This record gives sequence, structure tokens and C-alpha cells, in this order.
Amino acid sequence: MPILELKNVFYTYEKGKAILQNVNAELEAGKMYAILGPSGSGKTTLLSLLGGLDMSTKGSVLFDGEDIMTKGLEYHRRNHVSLIFQSYNLIDYMTPVENVQLTAKLDVVPILERLGLTKDETQRNVMKLSGGQQQRVAIARALAFDAPVILADEPTGNLDVDTTEEITAILKESAHVFGKCVVVVTHSGEVAKQADVVLEIKRGHLLFWKTCFLPEGLL
Repeated sequence: MPILELKNVFYTYEKGKAILQNVNAELEAGKMYAILGPSGSGKTTLLSLLGGLDMSTKGSVLFDGEDIMTKGLEYHRRNHVSLIFQSYNLIDYMTPVENVQLTAKLDVVPILERLGLTKDETQRNVMKLSGGQQQRVAIARALAFDAPVILADEPTGNLDVDTTEEITAILKESAHVFGKCVVVVTHSGEVAKQADVVLEIKRGHLLFWKTCFLPEGLL
């Protein structure tokens, strides 16, 4: 049974521009999904709908078979999803430990250390860390929240190649080892190649590709 479903989802801006049209998808726990598409195609909109940050114009988003509107979007965000943003969204006067503890349900320090931070680094002000380290803190916050779904919006967009590979490996491990449903919006072909399934948004519609069968020119 899929953990997340999109059923006949439409999303239209107030001025009438259709972004998503009759989108249907089933997303499973234990898999990593990559969402691809040109700028303005609706990638972040789709992620927002999955995370309960926005409402579809028409159609339903389901978690474990139940419409997320039944208990409310706030309930869905608070109990079912962890969000990772390209901008990190860390509180700049806090340490990594303090940032992660704000929403943590699990022990924080072991998670930060597993993501490559030293004990000393976990106690520094986050603004004294590199961009790659700050993104690790943002991912640690998502993992420590222990939600079954991780939604990441361009999590490697500001990172160098080596750090991108490491962050992608962490997200993949979250799916394959820890059983999360991981959904990543990305422009990176290298990140998409590591996903189990690629979702391509094309003129408002959603196309599904197994990674090994990606059409030439998509990445």
C-alpha cells in the first residue's frame, strides 16, 4: 500500500494558469523519488501539496489511504512529514544541537555525528559551519523528527559535487535502510540517477521513469 497518493490533483493559480493537471501518483515507503522539470513547471508546488503546505485546486492527497484534509494540513505536517529546504532554515544564533532539538523525537547528537559533524561542530554556532555542514544539520533535523516521509526541495542546489554526493547518499540511506519515503525536487542529473523512480513534470502532467529507463536528454 502506498504511503502517499495523489488522486486527480489539479493546481491552478488565481489568474487561471494551470500548473498541475489531473496528476495521479502512488509513493511508497523505502523508496527515493526525484522530481524533475523545468523552472516554473510545478515541482515545488507538487512538493508543497505532498507536505500539506498548500491545497490543491481539485483532487486529493492521501496519507496511508486517508485524505490529509480529514485531520487537517497542520496535523499532516506535524505528524507525517519532515521538510528539507535549500535555504536550510536554521536559527542562526543556535548550535546544531539546539536547532535539531527544537523538533526532535530522537536523540540528536548521534544523528548529527552520523551525518559527519564532530562533537565540537555540534556545539558551534551554525553560522560558523560551512554550507555543506549546515545542510547536514537541516537533514539531521528531518531525521530526528522521525517522520515517515522526507520531502526535500533542492537540498543540494548550493553544494559542491563531493558534498552533493554525500547528501544524496544520506537521503538514499534514509529510504533504503530506514524505510522512509524520500521525495527530492532537483535539477541535478546526478541526484536523479540515485533515485528509485523519477517523476517528470511536463506541461502540467506527471510522467514516471524507472531510473534505468530514463529517456535520453531528460537529465
